[in-house]
Amino acid sequence: MTSTVPASLPTTAGGSALQAVLLDMDGTLVDSEGIWWEAETDVFKELGHVLDEGWRDIVVGGPMTRSAGFLIEETGADITLDEVVVLLNDAFENRIREGVPLMPGAARLLAELTAHRVPTALVSASHRRIIDHVLRSLGPEHFALTVAGDEVARTKPHPDPYLVAARGLGALPERCAVVEDTATGVAAAEAAGCRVVAVPSVAPIAPAPGRHVAASLEHVDLALLRALPARSR
Repeated sequence: MTSTVPASLPTTAGGSALQAVLLDMDGTLVDSEGIWWEAETDVFKELGHVLDEGWRDIVVGGPMTRSAGFLIEETGADITLDEVVVLLNDAFENRIREGVPLMPGAARLLAELTAHRVPTALVSASHRRIIDHVLRSLGPEHFALTVAGDEVARTKPHPDPYLVAARGLGALPERCAVVEDTATGVAAAEAAGCRVVAVPSVAPIAPAPGRHVAASLEHVDLALLRALPARSR
């Protein structure tokens, strides 16, 4: 599946009403952060290096190039960034060939957004090949638009992916609600001016003005997303 922009989408009337919902993928909708760490651990083991468990919080949530570059630098592995990115994507994809488990509450939230015809985008730092594979588990019908990390000049923590998604859905960023699980993703969404719900996965995320922190997606529904206060960019 490629990134697609619908010709027109309904928007909600009202100066601060919710126009669209933008959802992160890894660790937010699908329980994949542990799978990524296993892939990274095994790839670098084959290269003759053991990863420090303390690095897990560092590599979570960011672009593949940043995470891979960090691991190459820390281990001193004799491999190029482009080569290790291919190996990591291959290792991850091999692990999810039979599907990837959804986070608790994800299926219910997606069904609710679809039932209410809320324009929804999947916005991930993962590459297109990974997103298209994971969409088989999530259901591509739930998303009007998908944005991959290798399709934008700057991915998270930069605001670009969320600005691209909002524009593609015909929505103002400040009238979009974002659900994220990492500090990197939250930083990207807030830099774009979006309203944010943080559902921490691997590392904790502190509450902040204009940011709602939930224990899991089971505590996130359309009513909550509509009630989020608007942010000013």
